[in-house]
Amino acid sequence: MKKFLTVLAMLLLAEAVWAAPIDVKYDDGIYHIVLSGDKIKKQIKFISSSSLITNKEAHNKSKSLLTINTGFFDPNNQKTISYIVNDSQTVEDPIFNENLMNNPVLRQNLKKITNRTEFRILDCDSKLKYEIAQHDSKVDFLCSIQTSAQGGPQLLPNLRLEEEFFIVKDKEGNIIRESASVLHKTARTLIGIKNNDGKQEVHIFIVTNEHPMDIYESRDLCASYGLDSAMAFDGGSSTSLNYKKINVVSTQDSGDTGRALKSFMIIQEK
Repeated sequence: MKKFLTVLAMLLLAEAVWAAPIDVKYDDGIYHIVLSGDKIKKQIKFISSSSLITNKEAHNKSKSLLTINTGFFDPNNQKTISYIVNDSQTVEDPIFNENLMNNPVLRQNLKKITNRTEFRILDCDSKLKYEIAQHDSKVDFLCSIQTSAQGGPQLLPNLRLEEEFFIVKDKEGNIIRESASVLHKTARTLIGIKNNDGKQEVHIFIVTNEHPMDIYESRDLCASYGLDSAMAFDGGSSTSLNYKKINVVSTQDSGDTGRALKSFMIIQEK
């Protein structure tokens, strides 16, 4: 009996250790995902697809534990509007998107678009850490970017709508242009970092159509959990999540398998 209890305790402990790094809760139309511990940092990758595929297809193809959508893209030519880095190599570069470069309004604001916020995993002298920063910002000495995905806007510590060309105001301060439906209630994919005594947690919010939010409500949601930094990825109909039996798509059609997308955050098996 004692041996049986010992084996049972070991099995329960092993299950608890495995379950701990990924915690998923659902409440009132919002999935809240917490990634904790240092080991899971090695399992996170940002990937892209040469052709647009659904989040579920990316999830199955990569044999991922958890998959969400990330960067912006142009559905007309299937090219990226966001930088993606995988295995220290830039695999998606918006500079090579001719639709972006040939649009006079976008080209005039290219610096703002290409310097939008990104989520990074850094290798700092063989120690991995998370960071949310603008694309052009330098990494610390002895650090290098292992994998990253750009989106925007930055939500915390400061909301960067004008700086990242998500809104444009006229001389009187009136908003005359809006991108990514930032001022409207829609589904959202949000990601942030919480620092606790030198340890880092990643918090992901999948805000579904059952509880749509504008970008100000999204910022307030992240702040309510005490996040130190936070940003948005592509949202609206792009918002997607696959984890175990959870399959979230934000397209409205009944039975829809989800919007075809360009880039993803995956958590690989050990």
